[in-house]
Amino acid sequence: MVDVLTPEQRQLNMSRIRGRDTKPEMLIRRGLHARGLRYRLQDRSLPGRPDLVFPRHHAVILVHGCFWHGHDCPMFRLPATRREFWSAKIGANRSRDAKSHEALIALGWRVLTIWECSLKGKGRWPFGSVLEACVGFIQGNQVELMISGAWPASIAKT
Repeated sequence: MVDVLTPEQRQLNMSRIRGRDTKPEMLIRRGLHARGLRYRLQDRSLPGRPDLVFPRHHAVILVHGCFWHGHDCPMFRLPATRREFWSAKIGANRSRDAKSHEALIALGWRVLTIWECSLKGKGRWPFGSVLEACVGFIQGNQVELMISGAWPASIAKT
């Protein structure tokens, strides 16, 4: 399949994709701040530069986009063009995510991963429920937790 955009247009589109301050991340940040939780952003001294770091609670939050991090949900679909490139890129992202996750746990950090599909799409949670799960994790003692969309069986991938 041929790309409908010129290389210059494609480059402009791709340059606008953000690695931080994404919409899902900002929703979580605002919600947790409103509930009185304070955090640091993208601490470079930690493996994988977690999106939110709660030093007082020794917990981190990773907000993952379903496409870029290759989540196994209906919101992720490999592009039809340049499948080998995208498959390798997303595979490398998944591998890097797994390594940083393991490294954070090995360093004694508690890790919460929030997937984009839990915040938008047909499988999204009520936003208050996502925030309550986050607060419960941060203030609790659970080592790791993943929040992803609640997909009905008819929509979920098989």
